[in-house]
Amino acid sequence: MKNFGVIKGLLKKSILLSVVSLQLVGCQTFKDKVVYAPAGDVMQNLAKEHTVPYMLGTEDLAVSCAMSEALSPLLMAFGRVTSNPDQLGVMMGLSAGACEEQRAWDNELRYLRAMRDLRPDEAEDALITQKRHLVNAAKRQFSAYNHLVNYYGEPGGECPDLDDEFDQFIWMAGMLSGLQALNNEIQSTTGIGVPKNIASKVERGTSCIDDDLWWGVPMAMKAAVWAMLPGALPQGENAWERLETAQAKGEDARVRLPNVMYAMAAFTNGKDELVKDIIRRHADQVKKHPANPEYALIDTTATLQLQALSDRLWTENTGHRTPVGGLGTFWDDKKESNVEVMELDDLL
Repeated sequence: MKNFGVIKGLLKKSILLSVVSLQLVGCQTFKDKVVYAPAGDVMQNLAKEHTVPYMLGTEDLAVSCAMSEALSPLLMAFGRVTSNPDQLGVMMGLSAGACEEQRAWDNELRYLRAMRDLRPDEAEDALITQKRHLVNAAKRQFSAYNHLVNYYGEPGGECPDLDDEFDQFIWMAGMLSGLQALNNEIQSTTGIGVPKNIASKVERGTSCIDDDLWWGVPMAMKAAVWAMLPGALPQGENAWERLETAQAKGEDARVRLPNVMYAMAAFTNGKDELVKDIIRRHADQVKKHPANPEYALIDTTATLQLQALSDRLWTENTGHRTPVGGLGTFWDDKKESNVEVMELDDLL
């Protein structure tokens, strides 16, 4: 009888525990469907309709970068209770990847200075740190590309429905992320699984969006792939002429992102003088023609990317970065002579 009482007590506790557990599960499901899911939908719509356009109109890349790193977990977590926010995932991954790229640049400059000063331990540490940041950048950018694939399908095949400008913009941003992920993975010398054929897919995917509407960026991406990948140039095409045309479109729109692709293609091909000319022209254009206010952040991003290239060239040759206010100038520029030139005819 004593054992029967114990068993009875255990059964009561088990039933009570089961009831409490079912209530908790039901409560969680209720919160997911009634509280979190609508909140997630509101957050996604708010980000799409207001946050992204607002940030694109600002010029503070550091704030955009910090926001992406801080808010990505919050925004992406809503994918657990409502539709996956893949479009936002593209933007978050692209922007957060840029944060890590900037950290990698700083360490690359540290490496170059250490090499100039014959400090091998410092150089090796800087190189290791640079590669770690490049790996993180590639992971974030590849995540952005995968969000693009989840939402629209893989680039390179049939074009998806890209009816409104937001869809086209996300498509372009996702493909840029793919190219950057591949480039950073290669630079890091660490494989993270970025497919090597991503460049050819992006090259074909650029045909899905309007080149004139997006400031020549689609053609610049396509031509940069042609210029940087051996054997990628179609017969009868000239990658450098295409890049010049894209550069002009970016300048006309005052969203000068094609300059970055142009300069990167030139740098990869060892055309340092052309890189300098692109940076000089970009700096001059920025001074004379302020950025399109609707896409000021993208124009600023282009300037910072070109400044990073300029800093690399300056540091290799002088040990320090581009002087403040000196973007578009170089250490070996010919100085204007202070000697007064007298006309020979005046002396006669």
